[in-house]
Amino acid sequence: MKNSSEYAQRLRKLYRELKRSHGKIEVAAHDDPVDALIYAIISESMSVSAAEAALRGIRDTFIDRNDLRVSRVEEIVELFGKDTPEGRKTAFGLTTALRAVFDSFHTVSLEALKKMGKRPAKQVLEGLQGVDRFAVNYCMLTSLQAHAIPLTGRMVVYLKDREIVDPQASDEEIEGFLTRQVAAKNAYDFYALLRCESESSKPVRRKTRKKTRPKRKNVAKAKK
Repeated sequence: MKNSSEYAQRLRKLYRELKRSHGKIEVAAHDDPVDALIYAIISESMSVSAAEAALRGIRDTFIDRNDLRVSRVEEIVELFGKDTPEGRKTAFGLTTALRAVFDSFHTVSLEALKKMGKRPAKQVLEGLQGVDRFAVNYCMLTSLQAHAIPLTGRMVVYLKDREIVDPQASDEEIEGFLTRQVAAKNAYDFYALLRCESESSKPVRRKTRKKTRPKRKNVAKAKK
């Protein structure tokens, strides 16, 4: 990333400000990586509060993960409160991912990943249909104790709008930059604080320069 030292200073300042503003964060931990996967898929396009409400609805509605796996998209969408294209995409991604887990491990569990090294486990997650980069990183961070910083779309926009990172950087470049700058022991804390801030902050309105019209030549001069 260009000007990485300058962005690193801004990032450290942001982290200090977030800790002062939001206080101590309770670390989320998922014993079975598949639970982290479920939460990640549901929460990526929702706020944390909306995702937690959806999860409560899922637990109350479906018997277990296998019941969720074979459920219809419409059933899951109902628990999101509104029937939207984004909600249907999330529900479809959820059932797709759970079917991929079952097809790979013959059970709706990812406990087997704990017996692998972090790199092979990440490769398995990346190979599962319906699982994107955010879900992989969230699962690695909260269930497999890996050094990762998951980024939702809102988080990326927040960082770019405030020029904490290069506005032209790709999501992958931003993730790499953040993991180099934020220590592994602080990764979840930073992720949770940044997510909280990005979901509660208003978009930055950039000032646009007014277009100045070229001065019109005086054509009303008397002819000689």
